[in-house]
Amino acid sequence: MSIPNTIKRQARPTHPGEMLREDFLPDFKLTVSGLAMALGVSRQTINELVHERRAVSPEMAIRLSRLFGNTPEFWLNAQRAVDLWDANQTITNVEKITPLKFA
Repeated sequence: MSIPNTIKRQARPTHPGEMLREDFLPDFKLTVSGLAMALGVSRQTINELVHERRAVSPEMAIRLSRLFGNTPEFWLNAQRAVDLWDANQTITNVEKITPLKFA
C-alpha cells in the first residue's frame, strides 16, 4: 500500500553538482582538479558537474560513491529528483491524459 504524494514541490531539488560544490569539496578539502584526479575523469567533466551543466551518470555515481563512501543510489536519486522536477516544469497537456481504471 502506498500513499500518493499530491503536494507539488515549490522549489527545485538540490542538484548533485551543488552538493559536490557546497558540501563535499569543502568538507574533504578538494578542488575541482583534485576531485577529477581522484575520480579518474577530466577536470572539464567535474567543472561541468559542479556548475550544474552536466547530470550525474550511473558511471559517475559509482565513482563518487566509491570515493565518498556512500552509495551510487544516493547520487542517482538526487539526479532523478532534479530531472523529474525539470520535466514537470516543461511538460504540457498532462492533465488531458485520462488515467486508466482497473476493470
